[in-house]
Amino acid sequence: MALVGLAVGCLSAGSLAAVALDDPAVQQVAEPTRARVAATPTPTPTPACTPAPLEQRAAATLVVGLPGIRDAGEPLAQEVIALGVGGVFLSESNVASGEQVAALSAGLRTAAGRPLLISTDEESGRVALMRDVVGEGPSPRRMAQRGTPEDVRARAAATGTALAGVGVDLDLAPVLDLDDGPSGGVIGDRSFSADPAIAADYGLAYAAGLTDAGVTPTVKHFPGHGRSAVDSHEESSLVEAGVDELRATDLVPFQRAIDAGAPVVMLNHLQYAALDPDLPASLSPRAYALLREMGFEGVAITDSVGMGAVNLRWDFPAAAVAAVGAGADAVLTTDGRNAVRMRDALVAAVHAGELPEERLSEAAARVTALAGGDPMAMSCLDVDLPTLITD
Repeated sequence: MALVGLAVGCLSAGSLAAVALDDPAVQQVAEPTRARVAATPTPTPTPACTPAPLEQRAAATLVVGLPGIRDAGEPLAQEVIALGVGGVFLSESNVASGEQVAALSAGLRTAAGRPLLISTDEESGRVALMRDVVGEGPSPRRMAQRGTPEDVRARAAATGTALAGVGVDLDLAPVLDLDDGPSGGVIGDRSFSADPAIAADYGLAYAAGLTDAGVTPTVKHFPGHGRSAVDSHEESSLVEAGVDELRATDLVPFQRAIDAGAPVVMLNHLQYAALDPDLPASLSPRAYALLREMGFEGVAITDSVGMGAVNLRWDFPAAAVAAVGAGADAVLTTDGRNAVRMRDALVAAVHAGELPEERLSEAAARVTALAGGDPMAMSCLDVDLPTLITD
């Protein structure tokens, strides 16, 4: 199986299983802006290797949006590229035509002079930020109701081909959440099904189709958003289910995806009583520990930290520090105007002893490897990310 991880000395994943996730005695929450690092496999630096400057490693963990930018020469685009961000996020405001998006992507990569992730959020249905490039598509729920997994794979391959054609190489899809509620709910028809097996079958088919086209899929929103009707763009909410209950339901599609070699998992902003009840999963050390315990060795990315569930409590710099400290490899914000402050906060947190440099280096290495860069040159760490098995 293609689930291989950081190819250096690591803590065993079994050490994570010792975390008593349901034990109230271990549910105390530390100040999130101080380091509480999830017990993830930590690679050992190669002797006689000099990593990139700390500022460069910090910037490499950021994936940032470019609101309203349609040309790589515009000031914000030049600023984030010069900063050294790991990736950019393109939304509707970046799209005038397919030709324009292709020129934007090419211009960003040329300016960077290095591998750069270019991402978007194209689920089909109502969350389709590249609709003007890939065309209209049915919701995931409708796809599962009216077609086979093979049909969904073919549709996703067509979507991926269109995305790759304009330079996008990372799609923040598919949704693996379970939901059979109203179509217009927070997840609603973005979910393939409320049945874990069906959601897994169709979600993995969508991921396989993207992979067929050379676009990296991102399964989301770990550890499952379907139990909450609260929109985390506005606020967070508490999921009361215990870990055993989650394992039997919401986590089933994610476990299937991890076992199949999913390279990227996005964490949501809900709070979980069985994990860190006062922290959104995206900032929760126990959420990342659970993900790694399940065997995941790829890139863990947050949902956008500009969403209300996070941003009403932590500003962008504090959220970046808390997320990486908890176990995130990539921190997503849809507004790159915060990138400099986020980079500077990560550097300051390392200097202050609030964020272990080893954790930041690990995150930067994984994101660099995902982008097709050299993780050794970035962090002196040899990274081998999982690859989705599509046969």
